[in-house]
This record gives sequence, structure tokens and C-alpha cells, in this order.
Amino acid sequence: MNYRYLLTGSLLCAIFACQPGKQKVTIKDQPASVLDAQAAIAHMRVESPLQVQLVAAEPLVVAPVAMSFDEKGRAWVVEMTSYMPDTAGTGEANMNGKIVILADTNHDGRMDTRRVFLDSLVLPRAVCLVGNGVLVAEPPRLWFVENNQDHPGKRTLVDSAYADGGNVEHQPNGLFRAMDNWIYNAKSAKRYRLQNGRWIISNTHFRGQWGICQDDDGRLVYNNNSANVLGDYFAPGLGAGNPHLQRVRGYDEEIVPDNRVYPLHHTGVNRGYVKDVLDDSGRLTAFTAACGPLVNRSPLLGAAFQNNVFVAEPAGNLIKRNILQPDSIYKVSGHQAYAGKEFLASDDERFRPVNLYNGPEGALYVVDMYRGIIQHKTYLTEYLKNEIRTRALTQPLNCGRIYRVVPAGSSPAIRPLATAPDSLLAALADENGWRRDRAQQLIVDGHITALVPALKQLLTHTQGNAWLHALWTLEGLGALQWTEVAPLLMSSNTYRLKTQALAVIPSIVNAQNRAAIFEAVATAVGNDPHLAVAAALDMPALQAYPKAGVLAAALSLAGTNDPYLSDALLSNAKDKELSWRASYLQMKRDTNAVFYRHLQAAINRAEEAKLAEKNKGLAKQYPRGAQLFNTICQTCHGGDGNGIHALAPPLNGSDWVNGDSRKLMSIVLFGLGGPVRVSGKTFPEITGDMPAIGNNKELSDADIAQLLSYIRQCWKNNAGPITETDIRNIRQRNAGRQKAFTMEELLQLK
Repeated sequence: MNYRYLLTGSLLCAIFACQPGKQKVTIKDQPASVLDAQAAIAHMRVESPLQVQLVAAEPLVVAPVAMSFDEKGRAWVVEMTSYMPDTAGTGEANMNGKIVILADTNHDGRMDTRRVFLDSLVLPRAVCLVGNGVLVAEPPRLWFVENNQDHPGKRTLVDSAYADGGNVEHQPNGLFRAMDNWIYNAKSAKRYRLQNGRWIISNTHFRGQWGICQDDDGRLVYNNNSANVLGDYFAPGLGAGNPHLQRVRGYDEEIVPDNRVYPLHHTGVNRGYVKDVLDDSGRLTAFTAACGPLVNRSPLLGAAFQNNVFVAEPAGNLIKRNILQPDSIYKVSGHQAYAGKEFLASDDERFRPVNLYNGPEGALYVVDMYRGIIQHKTYLTEYLKNEIRTRALTQPLNCGRIYRVVPAGSSPAIRPLATAPDSLLAALADENGWRRDRAQQLIVDGHITALVPALKQLLTHTQGNAWLHALWTLEGLGALQWTEVAPLLMSSNTYRLKTQALAVIPSIVNAQNRAAIFEAVATAVGNDPHLAVAAALDMPALQAYPKAGVLAAALSLAGTNDPYLSDALLSNAKDKELSWRASYLQMKRDTNAVFYRHLQAAINRAEEAKLAEKNKGLAKQYPRGAQLFNTICQTCHGGDGNGIHALAPPLNGSDWVNGDSRKLMSIVLFGLGGPVRVSGKTFPEITGDMPAIGNNKELSDADIAQLLSYIRQCWKNNAGPITETDIRNIRQRNAGRQKAFTMEELLQLK
């Protein structure tokens, strides 16, 4: 099951037309034109005073989905060539994916050479430059491949289960190297780091779906298919220590709640026949394939566009612009830049922007997969299959484009980054965030310790962004000392200094300085409720200090009804929840307070975790069901069945799962539209529909019966099994139905 309101895709393409002045929408029945790259640009509208320029097109690049620039200004591009060759996914497992290096040798802003670095890959999805090699995500594995003068060298398996389970639309991706020197991912709760020649894997918060980036403070920004902009309020490496918390407030926050989109033309999506998915003119009304978010950290486009969040929507052939503003000292909110139009939009239905980046010159880069089919076969409806046939959208499969957005009339060169130590030090103060990030990475990877004195001096100049990169560069070099951090924490200057100091403390705390750090943290926090949250997130690093529990107790007293402080404290309570509850009750505190309610929820989840042995037995009883759950359902409903914020509601304890099996079968076979309500609770943050899997020809009725039988007996669920005959009967009863069910319809079933 998958509330991915995967319309995910809906990634795809039927196209509608309506007669001027009339409400009726008729489906176009002519094949869609295939445009060359220059013609495709002519079909785009971009915000003035900007223009779109071609950087690369087929045959130089084919089916690009992700990329990363190196210090030479070259683009390392991931080509997912075998993705959905037709509506059945025929040949999707072919070994024809590649990592290619594109270069601009004549410095005109357009790539002109192509070198294949790796080939024979199956559906590669992400690349990240690290040290003398590259990380490459090829499900289910994550590889580190050494770079021997642009030829692949030794391969090291970093993670055999990087993308274990899930389908192509729901597997980890991104490999984003953040300011804190860790590599984060979308659709994942893992992070990675190469330290002293050894790869480290650590748990973090589960984030996003496709694409991930950061702001100038190193806070992560992401989204999911039907959510415009999500992100973190706090440093990415904190607060993920308690797996019994379903979510820690301050992470996975809805930053831009407005999900409306404004395509240039009539759009077709996987569930275009569902009410309100399209407007009266046949245009998509809200995000169904949001992906590839980018915080534009470059001044090239102009001050008005700097620190805006841009989001790709390939289903609507457009790119959204969002403007951020501080909501409080640490909270961030935002709004769409325009009403009724987009930053960039095209009426070419094969324009499929799937990822956005800043480049070495500061331009905004657009990775365009340029194809008809993007919706994966797992959720592909008969409606969309028919549109693909009618519009001849399967072919061609050999296209792909990379564009950049620059000021109109300009043609900035793709500037390399000078790698001499002094040049890298100077680049930490560059206006372009890409250049600052890459300079930091090269200093850390090259272990350029000769720069340590200059970096420490730079840390004393706390203006702009250079000091912040100096802080984390020193952390990456293992050269940061408490003596450099203390002035930031004790400064009366800004909240930004203090929170960055708190964020870096886990990297520098040790037995010798723990007492001094603890006292400084307690003093800095004082009665400041905002710093209290950041300090509480820091507590794991200080817990060995005898007074740490006293500070935690004091913070809990201060923040009983503050959800951010409550969750920050509870992130330290792994396997201590019961003792914390006993202490709380002993103090006769309010059991309706946020802190207590979240604590009780964590206790409940800890108890549910003990049911894992039960699920292992069920996996033996329903092997195909367990496999399908891992590949189709858990990516949105969570491996524990408790749902994922803004993605999908819980299956564990759900009345739809444990109740009338006809309703559950109807949902899975035909989908569920409208508001989501489970066991009396409404989930307003879930804005999309659950797609059906009944049209998936790869799933037999016996498969679906096993899947539902498995789910109905997992975790706390204790409902009876479902048979192949049961599934067949529901199909027959609803023969010819395409429309998803609503809860009202299901409630009327007798």
C-alpha cells in the first residue's frame, strides 16, 4: 500500500485541451511532438530578466537524473538509461546506466566533451565526489570508486543496503555533502562519512523523497512528491538518537505549505480523472511530482532570487520559485513567489526537470530527463497507459538535456575553482555557496592542515559566511578545539553563532573538556527557550557528565508544552522512557502536557518494536507478502507501519486494515481519494491520494492477498487473512472502475 499520492509521478503525460470559454475538457488524440533542445527552449517561459541556455543535450547526455560539479567545472552526470522503456517497464534491469563526465573545453558555458567514467550500471541514481573518488548509488548498493585520472579504480562497498527495498520512485538518493561534512540522502534515515580512510554510517532523521540541499546555515531542505518545501530548523546531525520517536519536531517541517502549481498547458497525470487533480481547463492544480529542491545560494540571478527555494515539477513541466522568511529565531516559513504563474514553465510535455543545482559560476542548473514516461509501472493506471499510447509518449528514449538559467544577455563561463591552499581559503568567503562548499570539501579531503592557523583566525571574524565554513572545515580536519568554539557560544552577538557552536560540540567533546563545555552550555542557555532546544538536542554528547541529568530535568520543567523542546529532550531518552515517565508522574506533572504525550507515544513505539519477532514469523508464512510490503508499502507507511509524516498514515492499528476486509481490498485495488482519516484521526498534512496497485500486471491476485494478509497480522494488527478468491470477488464487483474510492463510499459498504 502506498499513500504516495503517487500521483508521483503522475509523472505523466496525457495532455488535455479545452475550447476557449468552455469548461468541457477533451483529450488530445494526436501524437506529441519531440523537440530538439533549442526548440524546447523556445517553448519555455522564464521569469524576466533571466534566460534559459542549453548546457548539454543528446547525444552528449542521455536520461540524466542527477549530477555533481567538480573543481574543474566538469559535470559528473548520472544517466538512468533503462528507466521505464515502456509502460510495462520492459528491460528496466538492463545494465546500461552510466556515470559520465561532461566538460566545457572552450569556456563558452556549454559542454562539448563526454567521457564515460562508469558504465554497465542498473538504474544508478546519485553521485557524490569525495576525496580521490566518487560515491555511486546503484540499488541496492552504495559504492565508492577511486578515480585514477578519470578512469575507475578500486571499488569499495560502502553500504550493501543503501537502497534495500522500495521501487525506483521510492529508493534513497541525493548523496548530498552537507556543511557538517556528512553525506545525507533523501528517502533515507542514513548518513555517511569518510573519516581516517574508513566509511562511517550513522542514523539520522528520515527526510524527503527525491533531491536534497542546504541553506547557508547548513540546514537541510527537501520535499516529497505532493509537498512543495520541507526542511529542518536545526543542525542536521542532531536529535536522531531515539528510534522510538516517530518524528522530532524541528525536523521534516512544512516550510512552504502552498502546493498549488500553474502549468502553461493542459496536463495529464496518473490520476487525472480524479476530481480536482486537474482544473476546468485540464491543468494540474497541485504538486504531484515535486522533486529536486534547490536553495539558490548564488547572487548571479540577482538579489531577489538569492536564498529562494526552487522546486522542480516534471508532471507539470515547470519549476516553482518560493521565497523564505524567518518565522521566529529558529523557525523558517515561506510562500510562493507568484500567484497564477511559475518561475519557469514549458508547454513541451517531454520537459521533465528532475533535479536543480547551483554551478561553479552561480547559474541555476536544470537536469531534464526529457522523455514521455516518468511514472513507474508499480502505480501506472490504465488511464495513463491509454494516454501514453494515444500521445505516442513512449519514444524516444535517447534524449536528455541540461540547461542553466542566467541573467538575460549574459554568458558566464563555468569557472574552475583554484585548488592552491590560499585560493581555497579565500573561496570560503565567496558569494557563491557552491564555491564555498567545494573549497571546504577540498581542504578536508586533502587534509590541508597547513591552513589550520588561518582557519582559526578566520573563525574570529564572525561576519558573512566565511567563519561558518571555517568552523566546519576545522571540524572536518579534526583540528577544532573547545577554545575556538567557546567564544562563539558565549558571544552576546547572535543566535546564529551560538547554535552553530552547539551543533559542533558533539564533534569536539571529550573527557578532558566535558565539564567546561557543560557549564558553558548551561550558562549560555540561561532562560533562553530558543537556545534550550538546541542545547537539548546536544545532550547526548554531555550525558556522561554527572550534572547533565539536572540540566535535562530543568529544561523539561521549562518546556513542558513546547513541542520542539519536548522532542529535543526525548531524543535523548532511548530505552529510558519508562524511568522518565515514572519520574514525571512522581512529580505530579500535567499528563496532558505535550512532553508527557510525546513521551507516552515513544513508550508505545518501544513496545511495538518488540513485535519484530512476530513479523519475522509472518514473513515466513507470507514470503511474497513481506517482499511486496518492503518494496511497495514501507517506503511511505514506514517499516514499522506507523506512517511517515506528510507521506502516509499508519497501517499499525488502522481501522481500515483491521476492519472490513472488503474496504481494505477496495483501497488497494482501486486507490483512495479525498481526506485521509484513520482510527478517528484526520491527517491534514497528507494532501495526495493513495494510488492503486490493482492495475499492476506484475502482481497477481494471490500476491495481493498475501500482501494484505501480512499487513493485517503485522505489529499490533490481529485481523484474519485474505484469499485470492476474495481479491477476485472485489475485482468482479467493481469491474470497469477506474476512479479511486472515497472514505464516504467505503463507509457505505454493507
